[in-house]
Amino acid sequence: MLLEDRVKSFEVLKEISASLADQGYWMSTQETAVCLRAVSLFAGKQKRGDLTFDYNIGKGKTVTATTGLPLVQIPIPVSGLKPHQVKIENKSQGILFTRVITSGIPSRGNEADESNNLLMEINYVDADGKTIDPTRLEQGSEFVAEVTVRHPGVRRTYENLALSQVFPSGWEINNLRLSGDEEFLKTSGFTYQDIRDDRVFTYFNLAPQQSKTFRVSLTASYAGDYYLPGVNCETMYDPGIYARKKGRPVIVSKASD
Repeated sequence: MLLEDRVKSFEVLKEISASLADQGYWMSTQETAVCLRAVSLFAGKQKRGDLTFDYNIGKGKTVTATTGLPLVQIPIPVSGLKPHQVKIENKSQGILFTRVITSGIPSRGNEADESNNLLMEINYVDADGKTIDPTRLEQGSEFVAEVTVRHPGVRRTYENLALSQVFPSGWEINNLRLSGDEEFLKTSGFTYQDIRDDRVFTYFNLAPQQSKTFRVSLTASYAGDYYLPGVNCETMYDPGIYARKKGRPVIVSKASD
């Protein structure tokens, strides 16, 4: 609230409210007082009353809506690949918080680098730890995909984070569990990791300001042109915490004689 960032303030407010309402979560007198004071700083600047707003979807007819409820959901019709514009104008005295929620699978090449309350970096290195370009590899090359995820430190400990990595069909995942060489990767600790034929799912928790690096051993096995899908990391129960890296084409060239 001191920074006048009402969006992030509201995110913290929801976490504080959930803790105050949880009868199984013990707080000391001082903790309770600090939490209530923080809530009062936010609530004291809000004006009460019904919510009134105008909304326009796809440059169609402008609709005026009024409600006394704290939450309103408005479906947005989507057809084909045509872009849709959503315009909202608050007519109330208080603050109106809006969110546009979409779900689906982006088409190949149309992913975008995005992050919200979570930071992620991806690096590819050879056996000597030197950074390499994964878009052009020679058949038989062994390398490691490194993903570093960092908590920016504004909010609570993130629990149930899921890191999803899908690899091109021309690359093979070297499952070091089978050979007992897992220590070679020196990867950070996780709650659970699911290694499949072409993808790896890693589940873990992340404390404020903490970073973790997860490594996957790979081999460029089959020559050809492929597509490396985007990497995604998000909390399983809070869509407001995520980091995504877009995909790209990759080439595995035949081994030189």
